Amino acid sequence: MRMVDIIAKKRDGGELSKEEIDYFITGYTEGDIPDYQVSSLLMAVFFNDMTEEERANLTMAMVKSGDEIDLSAIEGVKVDKHSTGGVGDTTTLVLAPLVAALDVPVAKMSGRGLGHTGGTIDKLEAVEGFHVEISEQEFTDLVNQNKVAVIGQSGNLTPADKKLYALRDVTATVNSIPLIASSIMSKKIAAGADAIVLDVKTGDGAFMKNEEDAIALAEAMVAIGNNVGRNTMAIISSMAEPLGHAIGNALEVKEAIDTLKGEGPEDLTALCLELGAQMAVLGGAAATLDEAKEKLQAVINDGRALEKFKNFLENQGGDASVVDDVSRLPQAEYQFEVKTDKSGYVEEIAAEEIGIASAMLGAGRQTKEDEIDLAVGLVLKKKVGDRVEAGDTIAVIHSNREDVKDVEQKIIDNYRIGQTQNEIELIKQVITK
Repeated sequence: MRMVDIIAKKRDGGELSKEEIDYFITGYTEGDIPDYQVSSLLMAVFFNDMTEEERANLTMAMVKSGDEIDLSAIEGVKVDKHSTGGVGDTTTLVLAPLVAALDVPVAKMSGRGLGHTGGTIDKLEAVEGFHVEISEQEFTDLVNQNKVAVIGQSGNLTPADKKLYALRDVTATVNSIPLIASSIMSKKIAAGADAIVLDVKTGDGAFMKNEEDAIALAEAMVAIGNNVGRNTMAIISSMAEPLGHAIGNALEVKEAIDTLKGEGPEDLTALCLELGAQMAVLGGAAATLDEAKEKLQAVINDGRALEKFKNFLENQGGDASVVDDVSRLPQAEYQFEVKTDKSGYVEEIAAEEIGIASAMLGAGRQTKEDEIDLAVGLVLKKKVGDRVEAGDTIAVIHSNREDVKDVEQKIIDNYRIGQTQNEIELIKQVITK
């Protein structure tokens, strides 16, 4: 088998066999196939797409290129949730204990944030002492005992994907549905879950700005998951504005606690109930989505979800007392109110720019080596559709620097206030096999 023949086949619109895909992935991972040949193949895929079978074979070849997490020792159906990322996306912090409170095992592998999107591990590390550096055996034991645990991503998980992504980044082939879908799904499948719920964001603050592209990506990932034996479904949700009110690590932990108490923002609560219901049904804790939502609401109302969050934090070394006293979370030195000089309705909030504003304070990182400030960020006081009067506070800046004029101006510039009362449709579509 020769790489040049595989390139020519895909260039001419042919369908690659499993053996050809395995050959190229194995050869590239091991350093036997050079970047320039793989770049050529990636561009051929970019223009000629891949069939469902090719996508599934590519995904599994990447899974097999490195370590796979074996969750077979965990009792029950292991359900994972993946979000394609956004601004203020606190869903994992709420969903993990919420679904675990229904005795559905949540064995979560999470990463850190980069750019304007936050990382689950960064947020959890705002709780003093919390750590994800645990062995696979301890991870398994915690999930069996408490139904929930979070571990950091393995260093040798899908090494083929890491190499391919770096190459796609410099060859203008990132925005390819089969390549994005196989990249995401390879990591989810290698992480060992039996069932996968995907939250595919669309809108200004999402990777997929266009709803049609988000649907195409969701359909591709659902097809891959189901074709390789993982029960997979997706929800298309809006990232036209930041989710919830808080943007920033400790601030989002506080918002997650509020939500588990039943006092969280309306949109964050609604999305968590929707995603949680899907996880509960796939995990066998409910027969229907309506029954699942009722059960999820019940564990919020009676405090079991909040207690599960406490146990989860404590089991991984965290100071669980933050649940009862959020002032124990990292606190920024300064708070500044951002006021508007206009009256009307909030018509639009540019989510990505608001996320960047939070990152400017130190809440996010631009490179993997950057240190982040866990205390800083933004709390939005007005969302799309809200009425505002001149002089009203639209956001509060939590900062450890005294001069925040640049951040304040960025917020003002990215709130559009007019005379139309817009409404955002949070759940756009549900996609199943």
